[in-house]
Amino acid sequence: MNTEWIGVMAMYGLTVLLAIPLGKYLAKVFRSEPNRNGGTAFDCMAPLERLIYRLGGINPDRDMHWKENLVALLTINAVWLVYAFVMLLTQGSLPLNPDGNPSQTPDLAFNTAISFLVNCDIQHYSGESGATYLTQLGVMTFLMFVSAATGIAAAVLLFRSFLPKTVESVGNFYVLFVRSITRLLLPGSLIVALILAFNGTPASFDGKDTIVTMQGDTVDVSRGPAAGFVAIKHLGTNGGGFFGTNSAHPLENPNYLTNMVVMIAQMIIPIAMIFALGFFVNRKRFAWVVYGVMTVGMLCLLVPTILSELGGNPAITQLGVSQPTGAMEGKEVRFGPLASAYWSIVTTIISTGSVNSMHDSSMPLSGAMQLLGMMVNAFYGGVGAGLLNFYYFLIISVFVAGLMVGRTPELFGRKVEAREIKIASIVALLSALLVKGGTALGAWVFLKYGDATGAAIGWAVKPSAWLNNPGFHGFSEMLYEFTSANANNGSGFEGLGDNSFFWNYAIGIVLILGRFIPIIGPVAIAGLLAKKKYVPESAGTLPVDTPTFGLMIFAVIFIITALSFFPALALGPLAEFFSL
Repeated sequence: MNTEWIGVMAMYGLTVLLAIPLGKYLAKVFRSEPNRNGGTAFDCMAPLERLIYRLGGINPDRDMHWKENLVALLTINAVWLVYAFVMLLTQGSLPLNPDGNPSQTPDLAFNTAISFLVNCDIQHYSGESGATYLTQLGVMTFLMFVSAATGIAAAVLLFRSFLPKTVESVGNFYVLFVRSITRLLLPGSLIVALILAFNGTPASFDGKDTIVTMQGDTVDVSRGPAAGFVAIKHLGTNGGGFFGTNSAHPLENPNYLTNMVVMIAQMIIPIAMIFALGFFVNRKRFAWVVYGVMTVGMLCLLVPTILSELGGNPAITQLGVSQPTGAMEGKEVRFGPLASAYWSIVTTIISTGSVNSMHDSSMPLSGAMQLLGMMVNAFYGGVGAGLLNFYYFLIISVFVAGLMVGRTPELFGRKVEAREIKIASIVALLSALLVKGGTALGAWVFLKYGDATGAAIGWAVKPSAWLNNPGFHGFSEMLYEFTSANANNGSGFEGLGDNSFFWNYAIGIVLILGRFIPIIGPVAIAGLLAKKKYVPESAGTLPVDTPTFGLMIFAVIFIITALSFFPALALGPLAEFFSL
């Protein structure tokens, strides 16, 4: 077994070993009373939290109805959206801009503000040239903290509905939100940022440096306060790059150690939230069932990807060229194809979207697995948001399994009835509508207006300039963009010219709907279930903490995803795979 395999197994093993105690810690943090310490390492942050509540006029002792929590979540996000949009529109005339980067256009600012607000961080600009140090910190970094905390807080509201009691309120969004930052994201980001800075990631406000290469070329190298940015981008499963090439950039991800650290960082909270659920509601077996379903799902995507990348490109093999290191196009030599393949699946199933290799250069089967991971969007998923997406599959599975065995569908002592299943079904169907409907619209515009000049249709970039790759791969580029936006992922097939009128606005709309409806739906279901009469489990209760039920959930996920997305995959990456 070579060192590449050992590195990948070590990354995953360390992640799980750290996630279990972190899950226990998070359960303590979120179960303790707002003005009482929970016996955790960061209870020292309580005075800062009380100051924030006082400044914000928040009563931390007041539990809110699920509707009030949703209103709080949505309104505060609307304020951040306006703030981010104005800052990006005016960044060129604001301070902390040593490289003289211009302000963003209205359509690009619209897309960028929404993208970072919803934890997607899809970038239609190049990091070092499309934003200033002020907006990188004051807009992007700020939104990466608050968007991650929003997802965590929403998930904990879900946890509270699982407790064995009937309640009208399910907690206080503001308290959960603040604690997510002060007791998890801030200290965690500080640790990761220090490791990055000591390994060469810039952490200064200096402008570009001029160097002379070994070939004698004079090159300007961008710098800036990147270490803290990169830390929260991974810990919060955000993914936006400080530099244009993201974590493939040698200053953003200098060596294999930093590659391991940020890989663990982006996985640890999503997995820890699963165990936190088990500790929070005292259902550890259920948490292990959820973890097992998600891990099997990850392996089903990871194994074909690794085999495909290590096998190399068959078109090159047919030319008689040996590929002993696998498919190296778009890969960084310091990481290799195995670590790159592992990253590509993890970053797509966990909605991080950062890249240490170019997904547009991945083998077709690998691209299909990356797309499928985002289409499911429930194998680990983002911080908090992964469990929210898994929840509607859980509700559907409980309902179907209950009907199959002739029992009243129940989840943790509460009946799952028509209203809950309707909400879950709408959320599940919306994902397919946004992805396939958006891709169909993009393909129609490309075919209808592809040869028109940009001025003739009022756009700066004509559609024929969108795609650098024709045929199946070009379709995959458009499909990937809408899939990534709907999944709040942010990675892309970068052969697509996405900084244009159509893509900035179309993707911006998908970003909003793809983020907030999957939050609203599960939180609404949780609020409705929490108010129902709690019935203690008996011999007639459908057990949801068994491997059999785990298999049922996996089957439901597979069937819904396959029926929804297989035709689109068949037109893109699968067609390209069989054409090689």
